[in-house]
Amino acid sequence: MAERKVLSKYYPPDFDPNAITRKKPSGDRRAKPQPVRLMTPFSMKCAHCGEFIPKGRKFNASKEITDEHYMKVKIIRFHIHCSRCRGEITFKTDPKNKDYECERGAKRNFEVWRDPANERYHETEEQTLDRLEQEQLELEEKVEKDKMADLEEKMLDSKREMQIADALDEIRTRNARIERNEARGEDAALATVAQKKLDEAAAAEAAKQAWIEEGVEEARRNFNDIQRRHREEELDKALKQAEEEEKAAKAEQLKAWDKKSVLADLAARRAKRGEDRAKLLGLKKR
Repeated sequence: MAERKVLSKYYPPDFDPNAITRKKPSGDRRAKPQPVRLMTPFSMKCAHCGEFIPKGRKFNASKEITDEHYMKVKIIRFHIHCSRCRGEITFKTDPKNKDYECERGAKRNFEVWRDPANERYHETEEQTLDRLEQEQLELEEKVEKDKMADLEEKMLDSKREMQIADALDEIRTRNARIERNEARGEDAALATVAQKKLDEAAAAEAAKQAWIEEGVEEARRNFNDIQRRHREEELDKALKQAEEEEKAAKAEQLKAWDKKSVLADLAARRAKRGEDRAKLLGLKKR
């Protein structure tokens, strides 16, 4: 195959490259379709024979540049033939919706996101810009929320890792203790078990002694409380008796004071009555 490749070409000595003239194509290029190789941009059904053409099937097509424009973007039309009945199918670009539009020869299969009843399918440029701006704001808010959620998730992960590390340390400690006991032998294991039982018995005896001491202390506190209440009751009785005696003495004194005051009042009244009579009779004291 290497001998078929021509790496260099022969130029005669009298070759003049300036003598070569390039002919300009006559007429409009758009009048003649250009053959291209393409893949169907959407799934469709042939209107001639009913053949279903899936998206992505390769065809030999002809490209035609139309006079239509959308915001200074040229619209291109493609012509293909059905692979079953050789019927002509044409579709063109749709830069407004970033899609393709089927013109004739086939019917495009229904797609939910291309529903003409949807408001977004017929929205204007300003509506599209407003919608994209709103979606950008919502995306930024979602990113902020995701950051907080990620931070909380990291905190929970660190807490979970600490718990796992503590559990692993406990397991390692227990395994090391078991290995040490196994290394010491059966006698050491029995001694450990016996020492553990002695420790448990000592702990139980200490708990019992503490319970007894606590009971004795509680009984002593109860006895002191009973004695204190008895002394308080005797003191209350003595105070009540003293108050009653004081009240009786005050009552006797009040009675005596009342008798003296009554006699003095009677004497004063009699003296006043005598003076009144003397004035009525016109008598004067000498």
